[in-house]
Amino acid sequence: MSGFDKVVNSYEEALAGLEDNMTVIAGGFGLCGIPENLIQQIKVMGTKGLTIVSNNCGVDGFGLGILLEDRQIRKMVSSYVGENALFEQQLLAGELEVELTPQGTLAEKMRAGGAGIPAFYTATGFGTPVAEGKEVREFNGRNYILEESITGDFAIVKGWKADRYGNVIYRDTAQNFNPLAATAGKITIVEVEEIVEPGELEPTQIHTPGIYVNRLIKGTFEKRIEQRTVRQA
Repeated sequence: MSGFDKVVNSYEEALAGLEDNMTVIAGGFGLCGIPENLIQQIKVMGTKGLTIVSNNCGVDGFGLGILLEDRQIRKMVSSYVGENALFEQQLLAGELEVELTPQGTLAEKMRAGGAGIPAFYTATGFGTPVAEGKEVREFNGRNYILEESITGDFAIVKGWKADRYGNVIYRDTAQNFNPLAATAGKITIVEVEEIVEPGELEPTQIHTPGIYVNRLIKGTFEKRIEQRTVRQA
């Protein structure tokens, strides 16, 4: 990797520098658009004490859920945690700290962090446990709470296609949290299905400009379906 070329050739190189007790922001929603190979590499590395910022924590045995197996996650900042039995066990046992955050607020925390905005006011969560300990101000007769933005030591992201300069396109609903997460990491790593040469992507189709991307790697993906529902014959 040199100059504008963001491509790395191994997952070891992609996650070089990740250490215990760091904060990692992960894209994806459920199992859609998750950076599954980067998550697997974190498991292989055995990095512990991590704070993971993600909409949810995968499922038992896949996605971020695999990092719970060896207790690599110290704290989760997330919106939805209902698909993971091990997550529930560790939470109830006091082994896992959880900061539940409304989904739109979590998205804005990432976006604001990537934009260099330290905090913002939102009405979401006022009058609920979400607001406990947070500053409250009134604007135009309505109460708002102050939410701090989020940045991470690393951001791990799943894209569909990118050029070697790190300009990324996400496919359909896999956009979810990925574009937001990509802006909020001090080091942002994107894994994609296809890497093309600069100039091959239509500029108007690019979702994440390469300025946000530090490392890029091509992977292969399982693309599991989180909940399969079929119609009876």
